[in-house]
Amino acid sequence: MKLAIRIGILVTILGVFGYTLYYLYMKNEAPETIYQIEKPFQSDVYRKTVATGSVVPRKEILIKPVVSGIIDKVYLEAGEMIKKGDVIARVKIIPNMVNLNNAENRVSRAKIDLDNSQMDYDRNERLFKDGVISKATFQPMEVALKNAKLELIAAEDNLQIIKEGVSKSGKSATNTLIKSTITGMVLDVPVKEGNQVIESNTFNEGTTIASIADMTDMIFLGKLDESEVGKVVEGMDLILTIGALQDLTLGAVLEYIAPKGVAENGAIQFEIKAKINPEDLQANFIRSGYSSNASIVLEKVDTALVVKESLVEYIGDSAFVYVQTNPQVFERQEIKVGLSDGIIVEIKGGITAESELRGREEFLEE
Repeated sequence: MKLAIRIGILVTILGVFGYTLYYLYMKNEAPETIYQIEKPFQSDVYRKTVATGSVVPRKEILIKPVVSGIIDKVYLEAGEMIKKGDVIARVKIIPNMVNLNNAENRVSRAKIDLDNSQMDYDRNERLFKDGVISKATFQPMEVALKNAKLELIAAEDNLQIIKEGVSKSGKSATNTLIKSTITGMVLDVPVKEGNQVIESNTFNEGTTIASIADMTDMIFLGKLDESEVGKVVEGMDLILTIGALQDLTLGAVLEYIAPKGVAENGAIQFEIKAKINPEDLQANFIRSGYSSNASIVLEKVDTALVVKESLVEYIGDSAFVYVQTNPQVFERQEIKVGLSDGIIVEIKGGITAESELRGREEFLEE
């Protein structure tokens, strides 16, 4: 009886030990490798280069005053449409004290000259009527009186211009009303009522009252690396993607490549400009200054037989794929490739649209 118990215990221990060895063996056994099956398909292939930049109006005008003073009234806000000649703001003149003093003195001298000329004229007019003096002698007095009157008018106009920015004889042509020089959209009005502004002159560019642009004529303004600039020419098509409008793409045509590069961050960059298609601008409102990437199409193949680039194995100048001959049995096949965009590659020979190719690995444990 004791022997049977001992034998039973020994058999149990051996069984557990054997099962443990089997379990560990199966646990460490390498899983079977299964490959996904991929097929060639039809697609357009583009080879592109990318330029970074922004979308801006072709013409953006900065409106500046021709007189210095304080903004008395602002009539427009950013985003409004404006026509050429429309009033943007009104400037209240703060006269220069030296100029004001000189203008007032000029008016005083003009009045004195007029009074003196008037007395000469009145005195000699009686003598002329009495026949004491001739017409030739009297005529200079007439001319002097007319000149004195004109000088007084000019002096008074000059004084009023210095004080108010407008003369009596030309109230419609005032310098205090800042008007638009183009038709377009007001992009920015950086001044507010009460701000002091400086006139635009030879020595000072002046204070910007408003910036105005024609938003129907927009361009892509960007930079292209020197390694890519030799591959592009004017007239190439661009596809613009805007960071703020991810679902929107715009068409454009390259129209300018800078003849001189500029060093930026250790690389030479060339400025490029591309005209955005007017139809795209009419269908979408594009704000000035949007950052954008421009894809320039260098080469294109329409409706070609392609495979994923990841399926192709390159050895030297040759390209290969693995074609399935039996289930999960593959044979390496040389192919002839064409244009590639880095994701898909054109197939020119070696396989057909019905070929089954080895794809990504899948691991299955038994």
